[in-house]
Amino acid sequence: MVAINEASTAIENAEIVVLKVGSALLVDEASNAINAAWLAGIATDIAALRAAGKAVIVVSSGAIILGNRVLGIESGTMQIEEKQAAAAAGQVVLAHSWMEALAKHDIRTAQILLSPDDTETRRRHLNARATIRALLDHGAVPVVNENDTVATSEIRFGDNDRLAARVGAMVSADMLVLLSDVDGLYTANPRASDTAEHLASVRTITTDIMAMAGTANASYASGGMVTKLEAARIATGAGCQMLICDGRGNQPIKALKEGGRSTLFHAEASPLAARKQWIAGALSPKGRIIVDNGAAKAVKKGLSLLPAGVVSVEGNFERGDLVAVNNQAGDTVAHGLSAYSASDATKINGHKSSEIENLLGYRGRDEMIHADNLVVVEL
Repeated sequence: MVAINEASTAIENAEIVVLKVGSALLVDEASNAINAAWLAGIATDIAALRAAGKAVIVVSSGAIILGNRVLGIESGTMQIEEKQAAAAAGQVVLAHSWMEALAKHDIRTAQILLSPDDTETRRRHLNARATIRALLDHGAVPVVNENDTVATSEIRFGDNDRLAARVGAMVSADMLVLLSDVDGLYTANPRASDTAEHLASVRTITTDIMAMAGTANASYASGGMVTKLEAARIATGAGCQMLICDGRGNQPIKALKEGGRSTLFHAEASPLAARKQWIAGALSPKGRIIVDNGAAKAVKKGLSLLPAGVVSVEGNFERGDLVAVNNQAGDTVAHGLSAYSASDATKINGHKSSEIENLLGYRGRDEMIHADNLVVVEL
């Protein structure tokens, strides 16, 4: 009989799943080439998740080590420009490998390269979020990696743990799975301590929990448990539960769902609630959008703000900035992240969404502020 635990239940209940795949799993250490058998197995897992109605995003390491093989670079003596060159060459191999593996299940893929600024700067955050969401809506599996080729600071191997958590937060995912070479968090390094105890569940990431972190063993997969726990802080703070599990088997998600051992980090709120809390706690609004009574009522019901309901725009703000939504009496109805700059918002206010392209010369969002980016202010 299959053993059902908290982890398997959490995956069953998830709608958007982010899978983080490390170099040590994807790349064969002896040949520095793609581990084709493992990749075929995880592709089968992804197909099963999608068949169960879940959207899947993959955050995949491996570009630099694959690029080393393509360019003939010795990994131990690499300069920063050589790492970036290896990343450029390796990304081609990495993306093609994922595309081929998933195509066998009739799944389309798309490559997304992100930098920390893309996930932390509001305007770029919104652009990246919209792109990934559009790919998911069209049935594709985005394969994400850090944009090492144009990084201006030194490349940190293994930082895809934190990148995966940022991606999960950005798209409001409800499950992040870190596929690792260990089956979860232990009270001490299980390779060095006979008394180390496995933790199946973590409710709060305390200083005691952080002290349990160890380090990675593989020469090209660094960061270890420290970055995984930092990723857990990011993910759970955004309402996304996180799992650390052993990814070395050929179908690790299947094994996990069948009761395989792991550590589940619980989120205190749903992704949407966490996103709303973030908006509610953001800095002071940079402008105001004045709306008519119908739009004010719609916003209070949790609906998006459409340009047709906007009477006027005040202030100097850019796309992604926090603005106040006021009724015509001057009362603040909501705070939200504007999908348009003040100048563009002024051009389209009072107009139907179908008119946006003619007015601006480009096809923007139908909403002035999407419901996911709106927080109602209690008067």
